Order: sequence, then C-alpha cells, then structure tokens
Amino acid sequence: MKADNIIFDFDESTKRLDEALNRFSEEQFNIVPFDESWTPGQVAEHLSMSEAGIPQLLLGSVRETERAIDEKETELGAIFLDFSTKLKAPEFIIPTNEPKKKQELINKLIDNRKTISELIKELDLSKTCTSFPFPEVGELTRLEWVYFMIVHSKRHVNQLNNIFQCMKAFN
Repeated sequence: MKADNIIFDFDESTKRLDEALNRFSEEQFNIVPFDESWTPGQVAEHLSMSEAGIPQLLLGSVRETERAIDEKETELGAIFLDFSTKLKAPEFIIPTNEPKKKQELINKLIDNRKTISELIKELDLSKTCTSFPFPEVGELTRLEWVYFMIVHSKRHVNQLNNIFQCMKAFN
C-alpha cells in the first residue's frame, strides 16, 4: 500500500467499522450470537484494546528502516484477511465478559482512530517502531502498523457483519 493512499484507506476503515458497530441496538451489543462467538461489544472492546496504545507506539522510539517500508504488509494481510481461519487473540487484548456501553465504547474507539489519523498525516511513516515488536512478525514500520489496523478492522467488520446476519435471522 502506498503511503499516499494510507490515510484514505485508514479513514475508510474507520468509517466502515463505525457503521458496522452502529447497526446493533444497545441490547444486541451485549448478546452472544452463537457458541464460541464474542458479542458485538466484545469485538469493539478487543479492537479498542488492540489500538489503544498505537498513538504512543507511533510517537515512541523509532529507527531508520533498512528494508522496504511495506515489506510486511503481505504477511499481515495473509494473517488477518483469511476469514476462513479463526485467530486467537493474545491474552492482553481479550475482552471481558462484562456488559458494554455501546456508544461510550464506540466513541472511545473512534476518537482514538481520529488521533491516529492525525498522526498518520504528521509522522514519517517510513520509520521502524522499536518499542513493541508485532507478535510472530517482528518490528513494523509506522506504515505497516497503520496497515495492520486496516486489515485487523476489516477482519472484525466481516465478523460483525456475520454476527448481524445471524441475529437478523433469529429475530
């Protein structure tokens, strides 16, 4: 993905995520749709947890990149855009079973993404972030971290759409 397109693609992914989450009523937001599924609220909490530290990561320690700045995009896409595989979230971003307040959680998620969107415009995306290596993949450039958020949210928008269709079929 070219750095020129990343801001548009990121903002579009935020819009699609917001739309997917707002399709659910407050009640539906906390309903488990089928066995071994998260509620829509848990999906939102997982995304919020996984993205909460991204602004600090992007602003944190970096170094010059000694490879193509988008080299790991293919690997990230292969992991997150294969909807036929079920991925296990790392322990530190597994959502709680507590009921979620829909609008409060969506606002928190979208506000953080607005902050990230501004950082994308301001920062040199070619730099490699060194403070937190991506599990199983290693250090990512700022550009690749943004790409991760895009493909990760696409995966969960797909999940939310499946949950919505399931709930619609049973109502």
